[in-house]
Amino acid sequence: MAKLDAKRILLVHPLGYDSERAKDDISRLANIMPPIGILSIAAWLEQHGYIVDIIDCYAHPDSDALIADSLRNNRPAWIGFSCTTSAFLDGVRLARMAKNVLPEISTLFGGVHVSSMKERAVEEFPDVDIAIMGEGEETMLELLEAGPDADADTLSKISGLVHRMPDGKGNDTGRRKGMDLDRLPFPAYEKLVGYPENYALPIFNYPQHPSTSCIASRGCPYSCSYCDRSVFGADYRSNSPEYIYNHMKHLKEQFGIRHINFYDDQFTFQTKRVDDLCKLLIDKPLDMTFNCAVRANHVKETTLRLMKQAGCWMVSLGIETGDEDLLKQHRKKSELGDLADKIRVMSKIGLRVKGLLMIGLPGETEQTVKRTMDYVFSLPLDDMNLTKFTPFPGSPLYRDITAAKGALGEFDERWEKMDCMNIVFVPNGLTRDRMEELFSEFYKRHFTRPRVIWGYTSMLWRSPHSWIRFLSNLPSFLRFAFSDNRFKEDKS
Repeated sequence: MAKLDAKRILLVHPLGYDSERAKDDISRLANIMPPIGILSIAAWLEQHGYIVDIIDCYAHPDSDALIADSLRNNRPAWIGFSCTTSAFLDGVRLARMAKNVLPEISTLFGGVHVSSMKERAVEEFPDVDIAIMGEGEETMLELLEAGPDADADTLSKISGLVHRMPDGKGNDTGRRKGMDLDRLPFPAYEKLVGYPENYALPIFNYPQHPSTSCIASRGCPYSCSYCDRSVFGADYRSNSPEYIYNHMKHLKEQFGIRHINFYDDQFTFQTKRVDDLCKLLIDKPLDMTFNCAVRANHVKETTLRLMKQAGCWMVSLGIETGDEDLLKQHRKKSELGDLADKIRVMSKIGLRVKGLLMIGLPGETEQTVKRTMDYVFSLPLDDMNLTKFTPFPGSPLYRDITAAKGALGEFDERWEKMDCMNIVFVPNGLTRDRMEELFSEFYKRHFTRPRVIWGYTSMLWRSPHSWIRFLSNLPSFLRFAFSDNRFKEDKS
């Protein structure tokens, strides 16, 4: 039998649930983004002489046979999985399958879940050989250069990972300092089967197609109670305006991309950087549009006007809740009045505005949900995304909720359900059924507002590709919007 190829690695983005459900999964139908993290790692490793294959199970469900064939045909010494909390157990299943195909293969796990689990990832899951903590490019390169047969002493000298010691315990080698992002090659989009045709941003969130997403910064300096910052931490770093412009140009020239969603946590944190990028796009137009998330308290009207002139089509803002007292418990700088004023400015400038909200934070009541509805429906928002609060491992609230042992509410910690679409935490004073009813009521009221109906109607000429996607999946979207039973969970 031929040896495994130590210069080859297969990177996998797990689906996270049974592939039969994928065709009716509303979150997947509405939004399939390229897995930027493993694309960046792939480009970095290939720049240093390694051969990288990628299988994106989220874009291509039921990929088990494809993974097994790739392992048999290419015989890589490594297989890596990038996992959210809800996808982690599926990743473990695929790692077990990989070891059945190639018993000597080394299984690597990265992403937000293992970065927060740390030692538990290798101690509790024997199919996880090594967990990559935080930023993965330099750690992965050092690991592959050490070789698949590296002993515990060698692995202990590589920062940014957790490996299994001879006694079965996990050894955390410490967090690696973040790298200069301009050193990175552009992500290896070309390794995705069917890119960009099989990938699309949320419906009605882009004017032109093909569209895609990219990330131009890492880290967040804020400390909101509900956020898990275990991958990039609080150390904010960003690409230069010149790098971002060239990245956009690369996507346009190589793949025909016409619209980009910057999937940064804090795209506008450094306003001078944003201003300089916008001036580049104005001076040397690429005929592209873009979306980004903004934090209202650090973006000025002058910057917003520059963004609009440079091609910004939509901005998203984290509102979370419209109850001032509840928001103060979980986030600094929580002045809802100032936020409302900034949203009105954005709308006046001509930007499409999307509000990001969640239901079910600790302290949530039926009254706070009603106040949030009243607040949101008083604003000139064009779209919204309402999710169900999930206490992700690594967030301050996960620590507080688990330590409180029920004092803050009922927490059903089933990782496969922790995707912000299922209710896993019920605050004291509410029931699961009532939360489902409030969630449904919120969306029904949103979709039946005249302003919103007209906004979606205008997408016939503002985003015609979105309407094609919407009509092709109409039954699923109608069930999502109007069925009272669509959120009832599988209790199995």
